[in-house]
Amino acid sequence: MYSLSQLGLRTTASGMPLEWIDYKDAVRLHYQGSVVYSLGEIMYTIHGGINAATGKRSFIKINSIIATGNGDYKYANYQQKDYSPPLNNEALFARDGGMCMYCGITPRRIQLSRDHITPISRGGTDSWNNVVTACKRCNNHKAGRTPDEAGMALLAVPFVPNYAEYVFLKGRRVLADQMEFLAAHFPRTSPLRQRIQKALN
Repeated sequence: MYSLSQLGLRTTASGMPLEWIDYKDAVRLHYQGSVVYSLGEIMYTIHGGINAATGKRSFIKINSIIATGNGDYKYANYQQKDYSPPLNNEALFARDGGMCMYCGITPRRIQLSRDHITPISRGGTDSWNNVVTACKRCNNHKAGRTPDEAGMALLAVPFVPNYAEYVFLKGRRVLADQMEFLAAHFPRTSPLRQRIQKALN
């Protein structure tokens, strides 16, 4: 059993990942009859009231992955050819494994920053393909220059995560069965595949 802070993965009825939900949302979806099927291990059992006629207490078992019948329209928006998930530091730092993409150190979260490969002042954009995680020291050293101008080589090529990768990056304490489920929706060339494989071994 897990603590109630453990999030579940919600998917569409066709098995496409949608979002992370807490136990309250999971119970609500079960109560509304929106859950089509459940996968993965049972995380916790939520108990309800006692039936006056039978004397039995109601309960709902919450699995780590639940598929709902009312999310396909939402997922369709994420399948647009030009779709790019919202860029935020939390997901960016997770994409880069919390590592500075210039010096390779993995500092504390407070020491991480978003660096624009081509600086905004030089026409660069605030987009997934133009940003990397950098420690504040490297970011300050690079300043308003490109990596070439600063003599700083990138350790990895930035990429735009697809929606399944983005859901993974937004997760906290992702369970093994949730990792495997999400990885099945990653592109074959996804840099995140190796990270998941390492976590599962």
